[in-house]
Amino acid sequence: MTHTASETLVLPGLTGLLREAADAAGLFVAEAKPQVLAHISGENGKVDRKLADVHQHRVHGYGWYAAYAELLNQVAGWAERLQDEGKFGEVEALLAQLLFSEYCAQLVGGVPMNQGEIVRPAHLVEDRAVLNRLYSNGLMKLMVEGGTQAVKTRVAKHLSEARGKPTLEQTGLDETFEMIRDQFHAFAEEKVTPNAHEWHLKDQLIPIELVEELGALGVFGLTIPEEYGGSGMGKTAMCVVSEELSRAWIGVGSLATRSEIAGELILTGGTDAQKQYWLPKIASAEILPTAVFTEPNTGSDLGSLRTRAELKGDHYVVTGNKTWITHAARADVMTLLVRTDPATTDYRGLSMLLAPKPRGVEGEDFPADGMSGGEIGVIGYRGMKEFELGFDGFAVPAENLLGGVPGQGFKQLMATFESARIQTAARAVGVAQAALETGLAYALDRQQFGQAIFEFPRVANKLAMMAAEIMGVRQLTYYAARQKDESKRCDLEAGMAKLIAARVAWAAADNALQIHGGNGFAMEYAASRLLADARILNIFEGAGEIQAQVIARRLLDGAN
Repeated sequence: MTHTASETLVLPGLTGLLREAADAAGLFVAEAKPQVLAHISGENGKVDRKLADVHQHRVHGYGWYAAYAELLNQVAGWAERLQDEGKFGEVEALLAQLLFSEYCAQLVGGVPMNQGEIVRPAHLVEDRAVLNRLYSNGLMKLMVEGGTQAVKTRVAKHLSEARGKPTLEQTGLDETFEMIRDQFHAFAEEKVTPNAHEWHLKDQLIPIELVEELGALGVFGLTIPEEYGGSGMGKTAMCVVSEELSRAWIGVGSLATRSEIAGELILTGGTDAQKQYWLPKIASAEILPTAVFTEPNTGSDLGSLRTRAELKGDHYVVTGNKTWITHAARADVMTLLVRTDPATTDYRGLSMLLAPKPRGVEGEDFPADGMSGGEIGVIGYRGMKEFELGFDGFAVPAENLLGGVPGQGFKQLMATFESARIQTAARAVGVAQAALETGLAYALDRQQFGQAIFEFPRVANKLAMMAAEIMGVRQLTYYAARQKDESKRCDLEAGMAKLIAARVAWAAADNALQIHGGNGFAMEYAASRLLADARILNIFEGAGEIQAQVIARRLLDGAN
């Protein structure tokens, strides 16, 4: 791999080209909408759900194209802001150029919804004039010239020179957020990274001492308002912290997820008394919550859940089964979604309970009357453990009905999805960053045929593309967080960030393992753990298929 340092690889007028290409992608999405709608609209002109299912590939594909267009829009905006501030250096420019080259090529040739499903422009529209939006001059120039081998080689050189640093480019965040990043990067490097793989291999719970340290650092109350004992720092800070902790290990990066969900539920749906009682305890990590929503055979269809809670005197009595409950044994309180109206069969009649439980002890995970549980073995995302739970006469005080009004549970839960998906996108960015760093270190150290394997272009190219995709999805994630911090509706942006970030993390982890070759398949290498950890990101907090459908529905018919 040779490259002349004086050679200029950044395309002239790059920020203008990025904007032109991003706008062209946005126009294609806007003009494709009527043609997609034509396939799925009923006689009344409204979206017909059955037709939408028949044309699911087209509908979900539209969601993917829209997410790509928004990601490119955010990267173009990031580049423009840096340019105005005089901070748009060579590495930033080349990463943006490489990302646009690849994503523009995918927009033209087909976007991978997963490894075996490609959605192409002709699957969405037949109109040549609309298709031609993807052949704008800027888009074509970036596609053809933006990602040459020389560009990838130069990006790889930057990566090798930046080895060991927490970030590779200007993130666009202010100094406060970068100070938070530095703090948690240093903490993770000292307390998590050296131990993560051993904890994973032994399938151990994250040491409670580490949980307490994170509590003292304010991780569990990061977004809870100061009046309730939290830091009140907002979702952008949550992203930075989640990203850095997940870079060390997704288990640790996900510790605060249940606290985030519980805090959001209580803030948006709780009574004043519930806020005063529960939020300070969550913020200080005095109590650890767990989210108890999913049931066997319901999956993403939460509206059909069966676990029921019958009001008897001053208590609700809970009967039923739940599954995929994270950190359940160690938790002190459950946000428990139940059916309080047995006459209903959909989302109506669901309620949320704040259900206290004793923390598990050695030899007895669930020492509570009317409650039992069993561990679910998992290949990754370890450290908190997953459980199936059974309830048979489990009692919850009636005053712990969230909001004090029954039948509001599904609505209350929906209000948390934006934050949960933004945080999941940030966790995915952290896992992808870890994969990049792990793959880079191995590529630089591993000698084959008389040189480091990093010197072979197909190894270096993988790393360069990882860096470009991470940069892009990071900007989309921060955009969603900013929207939330400004109290704007952002379910669309959060869903887009989560959708693409999950795929980016999986691709990065898979490529990191490929760089390791056979060693990557060995459990002793971190690359094997990263692959297992990355795989869950496209499933929880909205599977990729559900996420694409939600995005498309919001754009096509404005459905909530």
